[in-house]
Amino acid sequence: MNVSSPAAPAPRPAVPAAVLGAAARWWPLLPLVVTVLLMAAPVRSEGTGGGPHVSPADIASGALVACALGRALRRRLRPLTPAAAVVLGAPVVALAIATVTSADPALSLTGFVRYLQVFVLVPLAVVLLVRDARDFRVVIGCLAVLALVQGAVGVHQYVTGTGASYMGEDIRAVGTFGPSDVMGMATVVAYGLLAAAALALRTSPDAPAWLRPAASAAAVALVVPLALSFSRGAWIATVVAGAAVLLLAGRRLALRAVAVLVPAAVVLVAGFGIGSEMIAQRLTSITQVTDAPDRSVNDRYTMWAAATGMWREQPAAGVGLKGFPAHRDGHASIGLSSGSDTAGAGQGFHKQPLLSPHNMYLLVLSEQGLIGLTVFAGGWAAVLVCGARRLFPGRGRAVTAADCGLAAVGLTLWQAVDFLYADIGGPSTVLTGIVFGLGARWALAGPDRRTSGAPVPARARVADAAAGREARATG
Repeated sequence: MNVSSPAAPAPRPAVPAAVLGAAARWWPLLPLVVTVLLMAAPVRSEGTGGGPHVSPADIASGALVACALGRALRRRLRPLTPAAAVVLGAPVVALAIATVTSADPALSLTGFVRYLQVFVLVPLAVVLLVRDARDFRVVIGCLAVLALVQGAVGVHQYVTGTGASYMGEDIRAVGTFGPSDVMGMATVVAYGLLAAAALALRTSPDAPAWLRPAASAAAVALVVPLALSFSRGAWIATVVAGAAVLLLAGRRLALRAVAVLVPAAVVLVAGFGIGSEMIAQRLTSITQVTDAPDRSVNDRYTMWAAATGMWREQPAAGVGLKGFPAHRDGHASIGLSSGSDTAGAGQGFHKQPLLSPHNMYLLVLSEQGLIGLTVFAGGWAAVLVCGARRLFPGRGRAVTAADCGLAAVGLTLWQAVDFLYADIGGPSTVLTGIVFGLGARWALAGPDRRTSGAPVPARARVADAAAGREARATG
């Protein structure tokens, strides 16, 4: 009698090696991508106080830092270059001095944590996680996608009259950030515009054919929500950074880009009448701030004067982190208003307290003195100068990943110029740390090193060499 043996269990289908390889290749970048894209989540800041508001992106940035440091320790990744270690490490010393010398160290400790997050830990995580040009392009691509999402929300707010209040109408485009952070959407859109422009101007040779036209279209389209943000500081910073990106890309490319971008922007903004009258008034006010400044400009001048007054009293270490609000009234004139009016975009009317001078350099100077300003401004200048120099490495050497370099320099320059009119604060602040991390990765993390050790493809070497020759010949 034959007894059949039980059938053997069917073997589990093996996971394709390509899938495992792709997962191993991209998963370290996932925390960074999630942190950027979470900026699209709506954030509602309740109340008018100056207490800390933790956004989903702030929580994600904590996970980002933990993943980056854990991966670096587990895999024993290469240490930072000496220049990167100085730029990212020196702020810790300046922040510690400003905290321990503060009249209220407990209050300053919260500022210490915020500055450490934005200017040390998040940039360090970006430097550690962005391994090569492909990773870099993924991050700046996410910036462009985020900008398109926030820009679409902002345009919808203007068209439907559901934005933040501006000149008596709820038409100001603020995206999902709300009226208490009117610079949030403008910042995100400007980042995305510059990132898209860099991808369009110096498209990688191995990029898909659709990338350049898509990036060009995105850069042009983002002009509209940027205009509807009615943010003069963002406009100025974008013009300066955009001009620098065009010039660094080469005169020929710059002329071709201007020939396309300017008419398209005029058609989108002026031709369709998208806020053209209010935009014109806002532009005119830039040159009239010294003649007949409006209340917001007058408040800004008053707070700038208060910040310099604090510095004169404590020139070395400042009044301490988070100390500006406590010392403001003792140094400001009676012309300072009680706060800015905010309303619209789903929130009721309230007064937004004036807790900073709306100038990052003066905020650092007043709260951290010359020590802090030297460390922070010196680090930002080093990132800018070294980043620009890497785009022109010298005769006989090719410029690899020129699109990444253009984006890094443009984003860092935008932030440096915008800091003349704004400071950190609000949900979009995490992106500031990511931008400085991208700038530091390009400028200070050494030459391009591919983790796989694979050589640069011959096609890419030839294209990069040609790009370098054109930039030197025309730039």
